[in-house]
Amino acid sequence: MNFRTFAAFVGPSVFMMLLFIAFPLVSVFKQSFYVTQPIYETVEKETCTPGFLTQTCVTEQVSQPMLDDHGEIITQTQFVGLQSYRNVLEPERAWRAISDGSWQVLSTINFWKALRFTLTFTLITLPLVVGCGLGIAILINNAAKTIRGPVIFISLLPFIITPVIGVLSINWLFRGDGILTAMMEWWLNRDIALFAQAWTIELLMMLYRVWHVAPFAAIIFYAGLQTVNQDSLESAVIDGATRWQRLKYIVIPHLMPLIIFVAMIHLMDSYRVFEEIVGFSSQGYVISLQWLTFDYLTPDQAGNRSISRASANSMLTMIGVVILLILPLRRTWRDHKGGH
Repeated sequence: MNFRTFAAFVGPSVFMMLLFIAFPLVSVFKQSFYVTQPIYETVEKETCTPGFLTQTCVTEQVSQPMLDDHGEIITQTQFVGLQSYRNVLEPERAWRAISDGSWQVLSTINFWKALRFTLTFTLITLPLVVGCGLGIAILINNAAKTIRGPVIFISLLPFIITPVIGVLSINWLFRGDGILTAMMEWWLNRDIALFAQAWTIELLMMLYRVWHVAPFAAIIFYAGLQTVNQDSLESAVIDGATRWQRLKYIVIPHLMPLIIFVAMIHLMDSYRVFEEIVGFSSQGYVISLQWLTFDYLTPDQAGNRSISRASANSMLTMIGVVILLILPLRRTWRDHKGGH
């Protein structure tokens, strides 16, 4: 393939990646070092109240944003260096809480509270997604050919459903007098409030994520199972290997590249968990790093947004994703080098 043909195929992808990934990333990185604020001016404001004979007037000094000729608020942008990162991390307060062993104080800092949940959510759901996906793939592979199509269709349904709709469905099943909550209350003969504490909300979020993503892993693993060397499996059966031994020593090593691929996709996706926070309305108990960025971008009562803090939090989130991907990327690189 000559260079012109190669460029024709790769050029559009590179252009789109630069336009929608690289340039916005550079812009966010730059914005994390600058703060844009309105310029305020102090003016005299007279407030009069009606009286019996004469009205009472009070003059006071108030601050209000300056407006330009078109009625727009005048703003100024200042370079603040790492101040936005310090505002997000609150390192002095966090270090003091860690030194004192006061994890409750640490959990009151939004970033560390969000980081704790994000890491817990990511690292717990990862093995569950891989394990459940592999189990579903083996179930599909061992199903009779006459029912294999319907089994695949039913298995993929949770992944086909729009994420927000799926979250709301789980929410409605367990919230208040939901069907599953009512069944558990009848079985246990006691009232249950699954949305009254943080740990039960986290369990429901993890349950939803595994239910939603495991079918994706299953269809990837099912495709990989079609390429397993049948001669090796037959030889293992003849040698007396159990089903578990065949799975451990033949199937799983063969599927390891796909397992790493699914793990990388899941790490990147679950570390940016957002739909579950919104769907379960858990902001009062549980927040994630992605939701924290959204919260910084939400205008306050004065219409101001913390764009610099949101940018700093986004960059910290990206750094966290890169750190989590180091191990699977190293494994992939070693396998690639070993293959050559």
